[in-house]
Amino acid sequence: MTVSRASRPSTLRALFVSSRPISWVNTAYPFAAAYLLGSGVGVEGGGGFSLVAFLVGVVYFLVPYNLAMYGINDVFDYESDLRNPRKGGVEGALLDKSVHRATLWAVVVTNVPFLLVLVLLGGPWSWFALTVSVFAVIAYSAPGLRFKEKPFLDSITSSTHFVSPALYGLALAGGQWTGQLVAVCVAFFVWGIASHAFGAVQDVLADRAGGIGSVATVIGARATVRLAFVAYLVAGVALLFSAFPGPIAAVVVVPYALNVLPWWNLTDAGAEAANAGWKRFLWINYVSGFIVTMALIGFAFTH
Repeated sequence: MTVSRASRPSTLRALFVSSRPISWVNTAYPFAAAYLLGSGVGVEGGGGFSLVAFLVGVVYFLVPYNLAMYGINDVFDYESDLRNPRKGGVEGALLDKSVHRATLWAVVVTNVPFLLVLVLLGGPWSWFALTVSVFAVIAYSAPGLRFKEKPFLDSITSSTHFVSPALYGLALAGGQWTGQLVAVCVAFFVWGIASHAFGAVQDVLADRAGGIGSVATVIGARATVRLAFVAYLVAGVALLFSAFPGPIAAVVVVPYALNVLPWWNLTDAGAEAANAGWKRFLWINYVSGFIVTMALIGFAFTH
């Protein structure tokens, strides 16, 4: 890969924007929280804490993982992104073709070293979880797989992007599974499906124009909004079956459900209006993350 000195600043900036900095915490946080719990904080039979494993995992899921997830997407979605008015900011980079090759190389260079170290630090179960996580990242956008164009599988794969770092964290720490822990993971997974589905609503017209399938293009904007609303409530109910602070965290799904409610009767023609709700969703994540963090801290100090 040859990059001239003059082009380096713009290429680095393009890579930075493509990695979606506003979303970095959405993958690093699940890993960090799950690893801390699985290593002995609140999970019976925890496998023990390793600072090296923790730091390597956090850094990986903070930046390289997101560059892979979004960078691959931006490269292979270029033609459709040209027709999407949302692209070109925090909601999605519009990568010039001149940096496509550099982006794919950057994904390889930043991901492979971390993955090798994480494999050396883990065991069979963590290897399996990490493989599923990386496969989901690639399969979502890469030619020949393109799970993002397979309705319903698109939402399942997207949810896997955010849940799998947590599952990997638990496996790497050697934590023991319980029914209550399964309830938390199920809730997180259903929340991810709801969030992706609602995010797809705003792109119904652009996706149809570009010949791209999604859960929203198949069942329509109105049905997808209602699916997201119900799924958020299901996620909240699942958390009620978990141990403290799970039931407290169940309250966190309420803002998400209320956020999609104004578009209960949204038509396909007006689907782009849902972008206002998606922008609120991005900030609700930070507020919800703060509440969950406070609950986890309280849990740690009482056990």
